[in-house]
Amino acid sequence: MANKEQQIKNSFIYLLPIIAGSILPFVSLSIFTRILTREDYGVLALAQVYAVFVSGLANFGMTAAYDRNYFQYRSNRLETARLLYSIILFVTLNFLFLASLTFVFRGTLSRLIIGSAEHGNILFWAFCAQFFVGANYYYLAYFKNSETAKDFTVYTIAISLVNLIVSLFLVAYIRIGIIGLVYAQLCSGAIIFSVLSYKFITTLKPSFSKSIFIESLKISYPLTPRIFFGVISTQFDKYMIGLLATVGGVGIYSIGQRVSNSIFIFMTAIQNVFSPQVYKKMFYLKEKGGETIGKYLTPFAYVSISVALLVSLFAEEIISILTPPSYHGAIDIVIVLSMFYGFLFFGKLNGNQLIFTKKMHITSLLTMVSIGLNVGFNIPLIMKWGAIGAAWGTLLSGLISGGISFAVSQHYYEIKWEYKNIGAIFFIFFVSAILMILMRHFSVAYEFRLILKCASVFSYIYLGIKLKVITMENYTLIRNMIPVRRAVTSDHT
Repeated sequence: MANKEQQIKNSFIYLLPIIAGSILPFVSLSIFTRILTREDYGVLALAQVYAVFVSGLANFGMTAAYDRNYFQYRSNRLETARLLYSIILFVTLNFLFLASLTFVFRGTLSRLIIGSAEHGNILFWAFCAQFFVGANYYYLAYFKNSETAKDFTVYTIAISLVNLIVSLFLVAYIRIGIIGLVYAQLCSGAIIFSVLSYKFITTLKPSFSKSIFIESLKISYPLTPRIFFGVISTQFDKYMIGLLATVGGVGIYSIGQRVSNSIFIFMTAIQNVFSPQVYKKMFYLKEKGGETIGKYLTPFAYVSISVALLVSLFAEEIISILTPPSYHGAIDIVIVLSMFYGFLFFGKLNGNQLIFTKKMHITSLLTMVSIGLNVGFNIPLIMKWGAIGAAWGTLLSGLISGGISFAVSQHYYEIKWEYKNIGAIFFIFFVSAILMILMRHFSVAYEFRLILKCASVFSYIYLGIKLKVITMENYTLIRNMIPVRRAVTSDHT
């Protein structure tokens, strides 16, 4: 099978869990927002701030180390196993230690983070659930890096389905409240982790290596400050809304972030296709791979931003259909955060460049810059405008810090981007999103807003044709991958 055809096929396979992982939560969101309050979602969002932070410490930057070193050991099955199991054992031991501390001090931590000690159990179980999200990553990364897209897709969809079924049972049927969403994530993560552990143990014999682990640790430990500061940077907005505004405001922001985060999830699926290829080109072509990588990534940028464009254009319709009026304040938040997540396309490449060149310490410095900008923008904007101010603060700080990270990453490993084409993609995207916000602010009639939305979509399609991303060749490849049932005729004599 041709390499291009295989990558397009893998793209569709990786998109299957995104469809399941986006549509299913959206369906459940329309149910849960009519049962749970904005304050409930605020409590959950603040508990997850702690969960993501401590889970990041437990992982100790090993996700990046595993992704990089997999390609170093992929030709040796024994060393591949030693890399995987050594990292999982290390992360599990870290989790057990941090989970013990969290359980003992859950009341105090809840009071500091959420504002009340009564939410201590939500805080603890949210952390446990987040651990399984991180632990499952290593098994799924094995599938991704080995380009076993089908296995990756099956287990990712399984996580979403189990999560949906359990959450509907606990929240919609038993009505145990917001903690039902935490229990559902915990159950789905633990079940799939157990299944994957059994599958890998039976096919890839457990083995450990001190030298391979130490080599991975040398890559991961410089990333630990980045984890610490990175979580502050990405979760600071929700914490500050709760501190400076209201827990209900955190809930509104959380809903907007959930919808816009579908862009990030989609881009991650696309990254699962191009990231292994980028690493291969880096390892095989060294510095000469920059020009090849730049041309290779333009179509992926176009496809990634296409979803960001659609979410930003139709945020109003999405939120209005899914949620009751009390949540409609999330509409502009979705549009603003869509621009932020769209710009993160470059952030996904920046990490590859720095990790490949083993400049991990630079990432911590860049993250500190990001935090300073995030704090500097968010505090005054949240105090002035609440949740929507947090969205704008996140976007502005993300654009500046992202630009700095892009320049630094290019310095250490230059990717020769097709700047004219990339610029056209982002121009249509950002202009369309900003016009949506302005037209809503000035109460322009919906009919005119709809015309602009359609015009933006057609402009983007035309650009795709000009960039030769939308071509008859690609259409034919895609069409040939979709099984068509043909009528079978027989001659009767």
